[in-house]
Amino acid sequence: MNNSTIQKRKRRIQRSRAKVFGTKERPRFAIFRSNRYLYLQLIDDSVGNTIVSVSSKELDAQKLKKTKSELAFLSGELLAKKAKEKNISTVLFDRRFYKYHGRVKAAAEGARSGGLKI
Repeated sequence: MNNSTIQKRKRRIQRSRAKVFGTKERPRFAIFRSNRYLYLQLIDDSVGNTIVSVSSKELDAQKLKKTKSELAFLSGELLAKKAKEKNISTVLFDRRFYKYHGRVKAAAEGARSGGLKI
């Protein structure tokens, strides 16, 4: 990627982060998508702590024989389950610069089906 592409991404991230601030009662649901895995976190921005984190690495993809989108859905459900254990029911969705499509959408729908309000 050239410099202008990276700068555009950073500006998009800053724009979305200016509108979303997580608290302990309502943490920020942050997504990072690499080519191979998906990483989900619930973050309390007031103190800068990660409350809950889940990775698609935790799901054994070889045994499950699922696509990346299906693994994203299962990761979202797992995040919701861990959040329920910490008494978190409502989150703010931070998709960064990713479109609400594919794995990002699947992770959000998985979290919703697990019981989180986004």
